[in-house]
Amino acid sequence: MQAQSQIPELFDVIILGASGFTGKYVVREALKLFNLPSSPIKNLALAGRNPTKVKQALQWASPSHSLSIPILTADTTDPPSLHRLCSQTKLLLNCVGPYRLHGDPVAAACVHSGCDYLDISGEPEFMERMEARYHEKAVETGSLLVSACGFDSIPAELGVMFNSRQWIPPAVPNQIEAYVSLESDKRIVGNFGTYESAVLGVANAQELQKLRQSRPRRARPVIPGPAPLRGPLVESQKRIGLWAIKLPSADATVVRRTLSILTENPHGLPGANESPEQREKREAFWSTVKPAHFGVKLGSKSLLDIFRFIILGISIGLLSGLSFGRWLLLKFPSIFSLGWFRKRGPSEDEVESASFKMWFIGHGFSDSSLVSQGNAKPDMEIITRVTGPEIGYIATPIILMQCALIVLSQREILPKGGVFPPGIVFGATELQQRLQENGISFDVISKSSLPA
Repeated sequence: MQAQSQIPELFDVIILGASGFTGKYVVREALKLFNLPSSPIKNLALAGRNPTKVKQALQWASPSHSLSIPILTADTTDPPSLHRLCSQTKLLLNCVGPYRLHGDPVAAACVHSGCDYLDISGEPEFMERMEARYHEKAVETGSLLVSACGFDSIPAELGVMFNSRQWIPPAVPNQIEAYVSLESDKRIVGNFGTYESAVLGVANAQELQKLRQSRPRRARPVIPGPAPLRGPLVESQKRIGLWAIKLPSADATVVRRTLSILTENPHGLPGANESPEQREKREAFWSTVKPAHFGVKLGSKSLLDIFRFIILGISIGLLSGLSFGRWLLLKFPSIFSLGWFRKRGPSEDEVESASFKMWFIGHGFSDSSLVSQGNAKPDMEIITRVTGPEIGYIATPIILMQCALIVLSQREILPKGGVFPPGIVFGATELQQRLQENGISFDVISKSSLPA
């Protein structure tokens, strides 16, 4: 390995947490893009608290090549090491979770150094707390911080926009519901970090409520028609062949944050140094995005899987509030999740055989004038779908690295600095096209009238 004394003055990207479960897959994806003629990633470094493990992750990610990639030492419990790290890079990719435990010092170091920051967090409290704590300073230093740049929550953000843009005026959406279906020829095994974050998130739900109560109320988008009624606990969605139950994911929170910012900035956020043509393109894009009520549901062809999810939710709800209960949940994840999560993560075969489908069912009005005429019942439906490979170890690294490429190659069209959700930052960029070129597709399934 290249010694730290030989490193360049400034890296394009440093990946922090490179030896973690997801981190090593991010490294593998990054190496596909490293030093390509068309890639802005010319200088790459990996970082972690244990250089030996980081070196092993690099060898795993590139077994047939002997790459000279610098390995740096940094620990989230050692702020000076993080400040040194952030002073050496244009962009930091943070793969160290759970973020509520380890993310704050990393975000702080990025903000104070002025480097840009992306992560793959799906933790609403962490994301909203970083916005409250660091947004103003990030604007001042020109540091762009964007969380949820993985499966949480780019497919949801871009998927809502994709469905919304299919509603050609005078048609308008009222509600868009996302149905997430995880599929595999083998057993589906989730990321333990996701499970741990869920347990800690439920345990500290009151902290999130306190944070929101202490913050100014967000702008609410004007959505044509009435708010949708609550449906049954378990839904049979015959249009897409799934049973479904409401999923308490970060996606709905993140999408609402983007729609709120868009309400305050109808033309989107201006780029740091965008040209008149780029400004015109941004404004044209956002003029086609229409707000809608949004929710997320977990879908499965098997009703048994839905009941397994209910049992998992009850277990986390009952036990996470007690320290001993949390210990049990985190010590024996396979038992309490009925096999969906385990500490050692999925095997390579399980990862390669898995995929996802995320359906977006939009209900709205064929003509916005119907709302003003007192017709409160939507008369039109548009179904779109986002599909891709396994969510935690294949799709998430692809999404994160494509976001990174845009930050590095098109920084002038992105906000100068601040803490934002991904949709408002990347919505008007070429991210959707890039994802489609890398195995994550966006399709229109149907447009139809609803029965009166």
